[in-house]
Amino acid sequence: MRHLLDTKTLTRSEAISILDVAEDMAATQQREVKKLPTLRGKTVVNLFFEDSTRTRISFEAAAKRLSADVINFSAKGSSVSKGESLQDTAQTLQAMGADAVVIRHGASGAPRTLATSGWITAGVINAGDGTHEHPTQALLDAFTLRKRTFGNASRGRDLQGLRVTIVGDILHSRVARSNVWLLTTLGAEVTLVAPPTLVPQDVSAWPATIRYDLDEAIAAEPDAVMMLRIQLERMNAAYFPTEREYSRTWGLDAERVNRLPAGSIVMHPGPMNRGLEISAEAADSPRSTVLEQVTNGVSVRMAVLYLLMAGERPTDEKEG
Repeated sequence: MRHLLDTKTLTRSEAISILDVAEDMAATQQREVKKLPTLRGKTVVNLFFEDSTRTRISFEAAAKRLSADVINFSAKGSSVSKGESLQDTAQTLQAMGADAVVIRHGASGAPRTLATSGWITAGVINAGDGTHEHPTQALLDAFTLRKRTFGNASRGRDLQGLRVTIVGDILHSRVARSNVWLLTTLGAEVTLVAPPTLVPQDVSAWPATIRYDLDEAIAAEPDAVMMLRIQLERMNAAYFPTEREYSRTWGLDAERVNRLPAGSIVMHPGPMNRGLEISAEAADSPRSTVLEQVTNGVSVRMAVLYLLMAGERPTDEKEG
């Protein structure tokens, strides 16, 4: 694997390979000494043009547990905010000898530009770009689903036949986009539930069923319900009447959780707006995988860094 820019172009075998390596990484995290020497001498740069404490810390933990050196580069307060371009920044990172760059950027397509520009030889991992994709979030969600469904017999498995309902702000959600493509590639059936104002215009081209009624979607007995954060910071238009109305119509509360089938799980990529898209009872219920998703995120990101930097990278370099 040279870069990880999206899930749309991942094949089933590539996705399963990442999840299987993540299983190996998760096993190492049960040991007393969690650190592996695998990426000693390699440098990972976290290049974040948008704030995201959770994702950045998760990548930092993953890199350090593989013994890589980590440089955290925040664009706020840096030369980027003084007008330095992505090209200048990339060339600076190249001069520093970066082996992998984890980039989060407000512009859709920025990671691809970085990966294909020739400015940098490092592997590029998309940690969220605009309203485009967030591939490692979808991978950790798929890993969590697979683990909860198959337990220790997960290895090599896809998600064939599982029904996953994704609820909320689909319009602004790169998590929803990445999950739709990945979960479908792995054989799951995806249903999207949202107010009509929060459904993207191009959604008819997505491999998913669209519903507007959460109670109807719950009655269809999904295996997992994934609640998306309402991105209030992007809400510069009136997408729904009031927060209370949204919570009543599209929020997951204890009563709706109780109507889910026995084995169904409740997911959320975080951070959560408790009391808006998800109630405290739903977030803290035994069905909730929110904290498991955080733990699994480190294992999945360890797998991605490993595959980029220790897996197939040396071969790429010899050929190039």
